[in-house]
Amino acid sequence: MPVTLDGVARLALALPGAREGERRGTRTWAMNERVFAWERPFSKADLRRFGDETPPDGAIVAVRVADPGEKEAALATWPACVFTIPHFDGYDAVLVHLRQASTPIVRELLEDAWATCAPAAVVSKYKQDQRRRR
Repeated sequence: MPVTLDGVARLALALPGAREGERRGTRTWAMNERVFAWERPFSKADLRRFGDETPPDGAIVAVRVADPGEKEAALATWPACVFTIPHFDGYDAVLVHLRQASTPIVRELLEDAWATCAPAAVVSKYKQDQRRRR
């Protein structure tokens, strides 16, 4: 079953200290004022860059990654739902096509994105708590 923006919100807000906000009319999720995920509709320029290729339809969410290596790993691990566009070249973030993504994939991407913004002690405690629950 595809993930919705409300589903993204539930997953993001389950992370300690995460808050929902809005920027330019779209939803954002942040930790300590640093946005780790945001709704990312395509701009007219983005759509032109697709040329003859059909752009993904439906909701798209951008999520931070720790570094270029993590970006490449996410792109390689989930090619059916994680992608990038020229606007994101050189930027540590990937795009997620929610219609193609499962909840476990989105959860993992959001947790990793949140961890790039959260204090190390908070991340460590969260990971310990998650291990105990499994």
